[in-house]
Amino acid sequence: MEETITRAWNDLLARDSGPLHFRLFLQPLVATILAIRAGWADAWAGRPIFFWTLVREPAQARTMLRNLWRSVGKVFLIAVALDVAYQLIVLQWIYPVETLIVATMLALVPCMVVRAVGNRVVTVMRQRRLRHMKRVSPDDLRGASDNSRATDRHDLTHQ
Repeated sequence: MEETITRAWNDLLARDSGPLHFRLFLQPLVATILAIRAGWADAWAGRPIFFWTLVREPAQARTMLRNLWRSVGKVFLIAVALDVAYQLIVLQWIYPVETLIVATMLALVPCMVVRAVGNRVVTVMRQRRLRHMKRVSPDDLRGASDNSRATDRHDLTHQ
């Protein structure tokens, strides 16, 4: 068992060089872009941060996981395929657990982290906008535009 863990650890660390090492940068980048889009969409729709919803509302887990798969599933499958290709070329064998670890680290983890950050940023922006809109009523807006014209006239007469 110890030999298996040592081999797996060494195999995982060795993936940063050799053939197909570009995937270690490209796949998290694509997952990040998709996650930003999904997080912003969640926030503008008023949905809470993805991970916290999974933890706090287990009844929503199925829907949330389906949503996650929709946004990052292709990137995850590509990560699996590229890691299998890497293993066949370099290790000349397929280690499924290592493949799942690598694909999860390259696709799912960046997606969940960045999606949460994107959601939080847009939620804060959305809350500020809503607070500002509550402070400025439609009547205030009409009055402000009338006052601005009066102020402009006032400034012109005093020059």
